[in-house]
Amino acid sequence: MKSINLDCLMLIFNILQNDKESLYSCLLVNRRWCNIVIPILWKKHPWHPDLNFQSKKKLFNVILSFLPFSSKKLLSDNNIELPSTVLKLTLFNYINFCEFPSLYDINQIINIVLEEFSNDHKRDLLEQEIYKLFVSQCNNVKSLLWNTSQPITFFPGASSCFSELCELCIDIDSVNSNALYELAQICKNLNTLSIEGTSDCSHNLPELISLIDAQRNLKRLVVYIEVDEEAGKELSKALVRNNNTINSLYLCSVKNIVPSSLTSLVNLKNLTICNWKNYEVEVKDFQEYLAISEFQYLSHIQINYFSCFREISLLIEKTKGNILEVSVETTNKTAKNTGMLIKAIANNCPSINFLSTYIEPNDFIHVKSLLKNCRHLKIIRLDSLNFFVDVNDSNIGDVLLDNLAKFSPKSLDNIAISECWKYSIDSCERFFESYRKQTLKSFGIIRYSQHKDRNYITNEHRDIINKYFTEGVLKYADYTFYF
Repeated sequence: MKSINLDCLMLIFNILQNDKESLYSCLLVNRRWCNIVIPILWKKHPWHPDLNFQSKKKLFNVILSFLPFSSKKLLSDNNIELPSTVLKLTLFNYINFCEFPSLYDINQIINIVLEEFSNDHKRDLLEQEIYKLFVSQCNNVKSLLWNTSQPITFFPGASSCFSELCELCIDIDSVNSNALYELAQICKNLNTLSIEGTSDCSHNLPELISLIDAQRNLKRLVVYIEVDEEAGKELSKALVRNNNTINSLYLCSVKNIVPSSLTSLVNLKNLTICNWKNYEVEVKDFQEYLAISEFQYLSHIQINYFSCFREISLLIEKTKGNILEVSVETTNKTAKNTGMLIKAIANNCPSINFLSTYIEPNDFIHVKSLLKNCRHLKIIRLDSLNFFVDVNDSNIGDVLLDNLAKFSPKSLDNIAISECWKYSIDSCERFFESYRKQTLKSFGIIRYSQHKDRNYITNEHRDIINKYFTEGVLKYADYTFYF
């Protein structure tokens, strides 16, 4: 019998990489198979969250066996005793196969060795030696979550370990400033940089800017912290200097950058602004620059916690039809121009597949053109800005349901609408009957805790929804969820 080609084996085993039991069986076939399977097994499974305690303990003991003599002696001199089950000899350099661990992973190993209430000095020393082990043995790491104060970029082997990093997430509260600057000298090929933490980055700002400027092809920048005015100016300058490569920007606050720097990001494809620390603060400057910016290649836009329906509309009108997702969330119930956004999407976004926004009854007429022009829509979520709209006895939501029933593309199978509009039983029947020949995967009523006592969605409505759920027209229904 001819042996299986090496490339075929690699392909088969990589397909099985999440099937531990099958891989364990394969490694017992012969030495050749074992040599291929072991690196695959060790790539992720030491950090797999589903491993039980005993399995983790065995794996971590193997890892600890690779600590060099100098580390073991240092630990012993500080009354840190490694488990007696640590191996003396191993067949493979397993550390070389592992993904680089996070601090959480390292802490799991530490907890195997030290008691829960061991002093900080012991924990810090063991953490240091474990990190040194991985830095020295792991080459060309592609992704790193850096959330330790250990100066890992100064450890032996750091250049080989981190020079090919593509994705980096930094916890700015923890990272050593000098170590961050050293990474800027080593790492030049980041595609994604995420900055996280509970404090601002002022204390690490020069090193952070050095890291950004050192990159040759930085495409995605994520800022999960709110920076002060000076840091915002420096980050903005770095954005401008990298404007030709950055195509994805996430800001947790409009205060993170100088608004005028937005206009320089001519190749932007993804824009997310979650102004979660400054709900509806005065953002006129930001709105103005958002309105005049031109992101021709924009495909995803998400704006949370401040209102700019007009500005997003103007932005969308200058795109080249590449928009795939639009999501808007606001706490400003007096916001205007929701219909303007619907019209802009209908006229300029033929490929959109996800839309979550607000709409008022006067704008229901625009839903028809939206559905007729955007034939790739899969998910639509239409909420009301006004919790307390007085609709008297009129079934004002029927226009919306009838438009959805008559004009929805076949791709649209996930729909959520507001509880703030009345819907007649007949319009509900017509809507669900329109999906008789195609399954509606999900239908939801967007409800709010402020009006649990409102009766717009009655038991009769629920009976209709349950009927179509029972008949298989609807796969999932949610009319009890509160915001």
